[in-house]
Amino acid sequence: MTVTRLEPNAPALTQADAETYAAWFACLAEPMRVRLLHAIATTPGSVSVGQLAEMVDVRQPTVSHHLRKLADVGFVTLTKAGTSTRVAVNPACCTGLPHAADIVMGVLNARPCCPTDLPADITTRPMADADLEKVRDIYEQGIATGHATFETQAPTVEELRTKWTEGHRWVAEADGVVVGWAAAAPVSGRAVYSGVAETSVYVAEGARGRGVGKALLYRQVTEADTGGLWTLQTSVFPENRASLSLHHQAGFRTVGVRERIARHHGRWRDTVLLERRRGVGLATGETACCEDGADCSTG
Repeated sequence: MTVTRLEPNAPALTQADAETYAAWFACLAEPMRVRLLHAIATTPGSVSVGQLAEMVDVRQPTVSHHLRKLADVGFVTLTKAGTSTRVAVNPACCTGLPHAADIVMGVLNARPCCPTDLPADITTRPMADADLEKVRDIYEQGIATGHATFETQAPTVEELRTKWTEGHRWVAEADGVVVGWAAAAPVSGRAVYSGVAETSVYVAEGARGRGVGKALLYRQVTEADTGGLWTLQTSVFPENRASLSLHHQAGFRTVGVRERIARHHGRWRDTVLLERRRGVGLATGETACCEDGADCSTG
């Protein structure tokens, strides 16, 4: 794993930030709270206190005590639902806590290798014009989740035909059926940004949880490394924890949170800006991803 550290003249950590981070780390000094936070974060949606007690095999009053501590520092939210309490991860925790650890350790980028445990039953190939109708259908399914994009309507097939960078659009197939797609679009028409692209990954509703996104991102980043793109960037809603995790596995790092960047269905939304850089010094034709478990190129 390669890391890029802060420059020697980077701003010092403020007292206020140090106190905030210390409170977060102190809260997690109790192993039971670490177990509970992990259980909550890896459970889709929300979970009841009773369910959590069963998951960690601890009495419910003890779980409730630790949940209050986690809620006090903002790691989780507690919501009354009738006579029970539903627990969910605070979306800001998904970026705030990892970012805090990076700041304290002076690490700007810890880029893991591209994942190699790809699903055997999923194949990827270049997207063809004949795929665009299916691609649009999957796009609409993503829009319907409310956590994939600010778009409220998928582009037309004709718009999709010219939307993405040539040579950087892909589909995933299972049993000969298109079940997802990934594509990169230019961020600017200026020549100096010719190697910078905005990426998108969408998985069909019925194919989620099968590793389709992992296979698509692997194809996307490896082809980008050898195909003239030196920077990939994307924006993800903080609530979309699965997408954040997927991108981090593929070597993207969190650049920052763009707070209240735009309104979506009548409310302000934040987005997490992620970026993946091709290794420094790599020429076109070389790859920044790992092979046979070797370390990644420097970033």
